[in-house]
Amino acid sequence: MSGGGSPARCLMVQGTSSHVGKSVLVAALCRILREDGVRVAPFKAWNMSLNSGVSAGGGEMGRAQVLQALAAGVEPHTDMNPVLMKPSSGRGSQVILNGAPLGYMRADEHRLYHHRMVAAALQALERLRRDFQVVIMEGAGSPAEINLADRDIANMRMAMAAEAPVLLVGDIDRGGVFASLLGTLELLPWRERKAVKGLVVNRFRGQMRLLEDGLRSLEARTGKPVLGVIPYLNDLGLDEEDTVNLEALSASAPRVEGGGPLDLAVLRLPHLSNATDFEPLEREEGVRVRYVSGTSRLGEPDAVIIPGSKSTLCDLAWLRECGLAAGVARLAERGVPIVGICNGYQILGEYVEDPQGVESVPGKATGLGLLPVTTVLTGEKRTHRVRARVVGVIPFLGLDAVSPPLSGYEIHMGRTLSAGVPPLRIVERDGARVEVEEGALHEYLPVFGCYLHGLFENRCVREGFISALWRRRGLLPTGPLSREAHDWELVREERLGRLSRVVRSSLRMDEIYRLLGMGSARGRAL
Repeated sequence: MSGGGSPARCLMVQGTSSHVGKSVLVAALCRILREDGVRVAPFKAWNMSLNSGVSAGGGEMGRAQVLQALAAGVEPHTDMNPVLMKPSSGRGSQVILNGAPLGYMRADEHRLYHHRMVAAALQALERLRRDFQVVIMEGAGSPAEINLADRDIANMRMAMAAEAPVLLVGDIDRGGVFASLLGTLELLPWRERKAVKGLVVNRFRGQMRLLEDGLRSLEARTGKPVLGVIPYLNDLGLDEEDTVNLEALSASAPRVEGGGPLDLAVLRLPHLSNATDFEPLEREEGVRVRYVSGTSRLGEPDAVIIPGSKSTLCDLAWLRECGLAAGVARLAERGVPIVGICNGYQILGEYVEDPQGVESVPGKATGLGLLPVTTVLTGEKRTHRVRARVVGVIPFLGLDAVSPPLSGYEIHMGRTLSAGVPPLRIVERDGARVEVEEGALHEYLPVFGCYLHGLFENRCVREGFISALWRRRGLLPTGPLSREAHDWELVREERLGRLSRVVRSSLRMDEIYRLLGMGSARGRAL
């Protein structure tokens, strides 16, 4: 802790656009500073993402900030992401303020919430600066969106408030990195341009000698030093704000009958949320995860997963219109395992009702009818970290009453009632003991659903699921699962270590420490 001394020093990472690697670079800097003995925290004032997580106190926050906190070796807290916007259907975006839902906001209603969001962000930043030595701040999108400058919360407004030097990051893999860095600086007002103290080129593939002339020219034109060139990191597998590889995963063709890796089809709902739930499966050897948005690409997968959604009724209507609802029912009748997580669980039930218009216009829709549950959406939002025990048998997940406890988190609106015997029991929420029935199974078809995000981060679930799918093909598992099948937290730590090593060797860290006013703190605790 800072011990009540001077406020924490701050450094801010901004980007020339979305998806240039800001979130991962912040995670890397948090890990490097932690390794050097600095008590550090991440901060993103305003975030728009459907990938969210839950803090220890039960508050909802961006999934990327959860990862950054883990990189820093501290407990995730909603102060690290005080404003989270979750796009929804028909009602604009849900505003999550300090971890709790505030309401819905359309793009033209920003002024109604602006001052409150700015105040919440500044107060959260102040609290972090009291408790830590360094705060690594992250911007959103680009600071040079001149049409939005008066309402921008996440970028230069926060940098100015914290008197934070800014690193501007561009993605060379996307092309046009020199123009995007130069153009961003040119569009900034003089005071904001002056706050940018260095440039970073991210995701470089190739030989440095081919880049050197361009870097020298960029420095000459901008008057800003290039503080590092970070190489393209293959298969890093760390959570970001939104899953940006869905296009590639959606382009995958169905498995050819008769062989190949296990083929897991995730329905790419129009309002899909928390796609990070399935990244542990994507990393397993002999497993391929595809995102499917039509019957032509559904094929005959080994299993189907229905993910979370920010607009359940709209996505149910879409499933029927595109034919996937009938396709999933057909596969279930053929014995293909179907798993629904969160809103996917609701979709598998008898009906979903939204009488108050919580997610869209008020209404009621028939579900896929594959689970004996009914759901009524309400304004109350459940956000909890949980531990659950298996009290029934879920054969195609390899789970039974002697299975280890499961960990996960809930983020959902609505109450689901089951006419069957729930196979899970939540025994802990946010550290408090509870006894809550959870989940549902079809009486004879291999269909299961529950509210537990992070289900596949549990080793026993991945092992049981993958082994059961191989046996369904008439094969024994091809051998022990990959190292990814082991403790997912340890795997994540290994990847954060790799990220730290690469970024430390790619950035001028002495200059980073100088910008923080700390000299060279490398390798010693402060």
